[in-house]
Amino acid sequence: MRKQKGFSLIELLIVVAIILIIAAIAIPNLIRAKISANQASAVASIRSLTTAQIQFQSNYPTVGYASTSLQIGTGAATNPPTSCPAAGASSAAACLIDGVLTAASSVAIPKSGYDIRTVGQTVAGINSGFISQAGPNVFNRTGVNAYCSQEDGVVLQDSTNVTTGAFGASAYNANQDCGGPPFQPLNQ
Repeated sequence: MRKQKGFSLIELLIVVAIILIIAAIAIPNLIRAKISANQASAVASIRSLTTAQIQFQSNYPTVGYASTSLQIGTGAATNPPTSCPAAGASSAAACLIDGVLTAASSVAIPKSGYDIRTVGQTVAGINSGFISQAGPNVFNRTGVNAYCSQEDGVVLQDSTNVTTGAFGASAYNANQDCGGPPFQPLNQ
């Protein structure tokens, strides 16, 4: 009788069980690390939008702040991202943010798992205020916290957020302004 070479069924099942246990431990940690990275990217994007809004208001004082991300960006939300117009910057496409952040104003094209928008507040024909918002594209998968910023430049977070998407994205919502609860300054 010849001696058989190879693994027994029990040995293979033990190896598979060990791999599954390691995966069960590692995958949730990987997802949390990705959520953390997405949230850091969202905060950086809100800071970029706030800086771009202030620069836009300085460059185009008769317009005030930009009405949308498209206006301070490349003028179009496309995938792949649109570059700045060949004619150069204008109040319709100021090129103060890159095409990726401009495209994030479209729900279909999130940036690092977040829907990111900026919306101007028009008073007497001029945009005298703005609110920049970021919310997870898929809650608890791409992100958890919501973020916002206004003219004061302070980035605030809502750590009690349980929704998907940027809030109040269709228009400036003074009732849900960044200055009040549930929004708090970062790291508080």
